[in-house]
Amino acid sequence: MRSFLEQPWPWYVAGPLVGLTVPALLLLGNKSFGISSSLRHVCAACIPAKIPFFQYDWKKEIWNLFFVAGILMGGFITYYFMHPGPVVVNPALVNELSGYGIHDYHSLVPTELFNWSALFTLRGALMMIGGGFLVGFGTRYAGGCTSGHTIMGLSTLQWPSLVATICFMVGGFVTANLILPYILKL
Repeated sequence: MRSFLEQPWPWYVAGPLVGLTVPALLLLGNKSFGISSSLRHVCAACIPAKIPFFQYDWKKEIWNLFFVAGILMGGFITYYFMHPGPVVVNPALVNELSGYGIHDYHSLVPTELFNWSALFTLRGALMMIGGGFLVGFGTRYAGGCTSGHTIMGLSTLQWPSLVATICFMVGGFVTANLILPYILKL
């Protein structure tokens, strides 16, 4: 069983499992799927300030916090108990990344890019701090995250989710192909 769980699942297994969360959430309580709203729920629960954005009954959405806690626990369990070893990277990508000084693939992310010492370089600060800010800003500006819009919103035929998903895809393409190579050269 463990070897089955450690291998990448084919799209025709993983995709329908992710897709089935939409009808399951709708049938089990008319709930919407999305991860970014959980930060708002945490802030509403933990910050006693009278900020209007956090003044709502967050206890109705506590299921979302359990869902996110399950994702975090699953990631922890997978990393510490089921990590199968070095990440297998396509040889063409390995060749391209070696031109940027990235050679270490023993972890889930390249250690030359994502570690404490890299954070204090221009490249690391742009990728980790700047990227984190842009993801947070974009999520708030779009009114949700990729999972909320792309999985839940498209499944329920919401026009704003289609627009947001198209923007996510265009932004990802532009960033990966036009912006990231310049940042990696720093």
